[in-house]
Amino acid sequence: MQQVSDIVVFARHPVEAESFVAAPERRLDGECRQRVENHYSDESGQFHAGIWSGGIGRWKVRYTEHEFCTLLSGKVRVSDETGASVLLEAGDHFVIPAGFAGVWEVIEPASKTYAVFEAAR
Repeated sequence: MQQVSDIVVFARHPVEAESFVAAPERRLDGECRQRVENHYSDESGQFHAGIWSGGIGRWKVRYTEHEFCTLLSGKVRVSDETGASVLLEAGDHFVIPAGFAGVWEVIEPASKTYAVFEAAR
């Protein structure tokens, strides 16, 4: 049985951040620096939640997972393989479904909360 002590409040749940740069074969422009603070992973390893931040840049993405996000700061443009795009700004809530492929572009340094679900294969 889960208890209130099992609730994860990100600001009260210190984690070690992982900093990285998009892989060279995925980078299109900019430094593509990113940082992830994963605050929660379930026992199955299929669900994760945390905070992501990224610097200015463009890189290719291919989602095998479903991701729900809230953009906390900055501006991001997400484009699909046809070139259609959506501009996302601080305060926007959005879902990127599994199977999406395209380009993630950070226009202004950005941060977001995320909740990711990846179905078992």
